[in-house]
Amino acid sequence: MARIVVDVMPKPEILDPQGKAIVRAFPHQGITAFSGVRQGKRFELEVDGEVTEDVLATARHAAETMLSNPVIEDVVNVSVIDDSDSAEA
Repeated sequence: MARIVVDVMPKPEILDPQGKAIVRAFPHQGITAFSGVRQGKRFELEVDGEVTEDVLATARHAAETMLSNPVIEDVVNVSVIDDSDSAEA
């Protein structure tokens, strides 16, 4: 079974209170290497069968129309992964 991953992020001009809260919490955990965080969303779409260009086009359409709010978010990635990629992470 193949999976298509869709990553959605807030547009750069949109405030990200969750990201700000995370970056403020880092020093309390001894993490000082990062000066900013933007929190987004990740969707994994399971595909029965082969991922064709038509299936990818449908995933892009779903990402733009249902998985993101185009007023405040950008779809930054639509890609195919296989199970061997996720097992290594």
